[in-house]
Amino acid sequence: MTGASSGIGREIALQCARMGAQVSITARNSERLQDTLAQLGGKGQDGLVADLASESDLDRLVQAMQPLHGLVHAAGISQLVPFRMARAKHLNDTFNSNTLAPLLLTQKLVAGRKLVPQASIVFIAAVASHAGPVASAAYAASKSALLGASRSIAEDLSRHGIRVNCIAPGYVQTPMLEALGQGGANLHERTQWAPLGLGQPEDIAHATTFHLSDASRSINRGYFMVDGGISISMGL
Repeated sequence: MTGASSGIGREIALQCARMGAQVSITARNSERLQDTLAQLGGKGQDGLVADLASESDLDRLVQAMQPLHGLVHAAGISQLVPFRMARAKHLNDTFNSNTLAPLLLTQKLVAGRKLVPQASIVFIAAVASHAGPVASAAYAASKSALLGASRSIAEDLSRHGIRVNCIAPGYVQTPMLEALGQGGANLHERTQWAPLGLGQPEDIAHATTFHLSDASRSINRGYFMVDGGISISMGL
């Protein structure tokens, strides 16, 4: 589980642990990662600080992993930058975090035979990949790329019975969303578009644990929206 130090990633890790899973979590921030680990409780839970933009950290993370029955990519970044002001560094940082890091980690885990047959991989994408919010070109593009890649990966790994799916949250109450609000986004107006209103991290966690479990064993290459109906209101 990546991105387990806060928000959606933390809630997914906690819910998996509550359901009896042994969870391995990773994030860049040591203090917040340890806080999540303490909340997991029980035996068999472990955490490793790693920067997924670092190849050496990726190798160290893969080497430390026991065989995995499920893999969740929840780490990512988002920043409001008008397209006319988007520089190469912003584009590179966004794609490195949201697209390249999860793809490279998955590749290394597959090469290291760390995913058992019939394992399930879940990428946390975003409705933004279709909606294309203002000042979010890099973020929307990085999540769109993640969707396309996940479907190709699913084809490659289906021979091993490994499933790959994307879950696309809408607006969810997380520290990332709060930061966007402080950065100038009119979140009140945007969340009003969703008939069920603003989502909570546990909503995404419920969908993720379903996709990790055998209850979804016939679901593959999917794109599952958890957005309170905002995609319908937008005509997506």
